Formats: sequence, C-alpha cells, structure tokens
Amino acid sequence: MTAPGSVLWPPVPIGTERLVLRESEARDRAAFVELFSSPEVGAHIGGARPRDELERAMPEVPGRRLGLFVVELDGTMIGMTTLDRREAGNPRRVRPEGGEAELGYLFLPEAWGHGYAAEACAAALDWFAGAFPGEPVVLGARVANEPAMRLALKLGFTEVERYEEYGAQQWFGVRFPSPG
Repeated sequence: MTAPGSVLWPPVPIGTERLVLRESEARDRAAFVELFSSPEVGAHIGGARPRDELERAMPEVPGRRLGLFVVELDGTMIGMTTLDRREAGNPRRVRPEGGEAELGYLFLPEAWGHGYAAEACAAALDWFAGAFPGEPVVLGARVANEPAMRLALKLGFTEVERYEEYGAQQWFGVRFPSPG
C-alpha cells in the first residue's frame, strides 16, 4: 500500500479486548509457516503450500510490510490481517480509478470460532480509517464460506456484486467510511 508521508508504519501496536495487532517479528516465522501450510487454511486460499518449501523460502521476518498486522493472543501469533492496495485496473472496484484497499485475514484453525477475526479486522479497519480518512475498503469471499460471509456483514460490508471465479460463486463487498 502506498502511504502518504503522514502515515506512520509500523504503527504503535493496537490493543483490543483480547488481542494485539502489531508488525511481524522473527518469532512469528513458525506461525507463518504453519498458517500457509495448513490444509484447513489452504482450503480458503487456493491450497496449502508444502511445509518444506515454506521453510526454505520464508524470510527470517515474514510479512513485514505496510498494511500487514500480526494478530497476537497472549504473546503468540494466531493469525494476520492485511489491508493491501488492489491493482487500479481490477475489474471489481467501487471508485472509477480503482486502487482501493482490500481487507484480508488468515487465522490458524485453532483460533477459528472465537471471534478473533472479527475483533482483529475491526481494529485494522479502525486503524485504516484513521490513516486514510474517507477511503472505502473492499472485501472478497467465496459465497459458500459462511463464516466469511457472516464476518463481512458484521464488519459493515455491503454487497456490490456476485460473480463466478475459481470454480465457485464469489462475493464482492465494500465498506464506506462512516460520515463524521
């Protein structure tokens, strides 16, 4: 994500009721490998990657970039949220010029079903609203992924369109900033 000079990255860690969102550190490497090699997680992102391949390719400090927050519970990484700029030419967009930020998230399977994704994504969206006032955020999900669909609605995303891609029906939504 291209940030105006006024956006501080990494931000001060963001605390929620149960979680901390922070920049990636070397101690998170094993959790990143676990996340991307998990068959359960892979089912939602086009497949798991082989663990040995990840062990070789993963940098010492993975995911250190603007818009990627490690989600930590009790001092341990349980997942991540991302806010990445989409390609300006993407056919799914809500502004004529495109380039919107897209919310993404991945959590280790043992963290599923506890409301951590909702808590972490809400905190990341709050940070984004402060860092990039007035900008919409988009989100895509497979329609069949019921938990992702519930989360999108809970976070205030509204449907823009449905379309067929990757052999499944997809949902594309937007969250416009709150006025005021």
